[in-house]
Amino acid sequence: MSLRGLCSRREADRLIQSGQVRVDGKPVIELGTKVSEDCGITLTSGARRQQRQLITILLNKPVGFVSGQAERGHRPATSLIVNRNRYARDRSQIQFRPSHRKNLAPAGRLDIESQGLLVLTQDGRIARRLIGPDTEVEKEYLVRIHGSVDRHQLERLRDGMHLDGRRLRQARVEQINPDQLRFVLTEGRKRQIRRMCGQVDLTVTGLKRVRIGKIVLGGLPEGQWRYLRPEECT
Repeated sequence: MSLRGLCSRREADRLIQSGQVRVDGKPVIELGTKVSEDCGITLTSGARRQQRQLITILLNKPVGFVSGQAERGHRPATSLIVNRNRYARDRSQIQFRPSHRKNLAPAGRLDIESQGLLVLTQDGRIARRLIGPDTEVEKEYLVRIHGSVDRHQLERLRDGMHLDGRRLRQARVEQINPDQLRFVLTEGRKRQIRRMCGQVDLTVTGLKRVRIGKIVLGGLPEGQWRYLRPEECT
């Protein structure tokens, strides 16, 4: 179900156990049921209605907040999802409810020292689309660095690097000004940009994500959020 984009694995377990999954038209309620690769898998109308009610949020995360659960005394990014922090120009027309904060998970984390575009979603399908292992969705970052940059360093950042014993995908890296670079990646390894820069003797002093695929941070003020519209998540 996850591979077919119907839902996340965790959501699949819940839907199966609640009798909302059909295989070739017949209900399946037992987890781990084996089916053929060419079988037809569908969800009940009730399950599809529930999926339409799942929300996805774009937050301009400030430095000092963690993307996921609270840790080491630092506040989670979800604590900013309150009505007073909602972007005044949000065009979604969705009425905010406290339940919208429930089960929000980051689709692409930002470390505590980084800021910018953070997608929080209740919908596992969107998370897989943005950060799944086989995705090639671009992630764009503006990176402030300490240290001079030469052509050789840029070439190494673009291609030929390894992290954790694995070769990285090619990256688009360009110098914007003497102390700022733009990175465009199609993967999201832990603290990837900071570690890449460290390999070429550059120190990151600031990192801001400004785009994931078609989702752009735009003029969203720091610490504020808005609902993402369905067409932005495709």
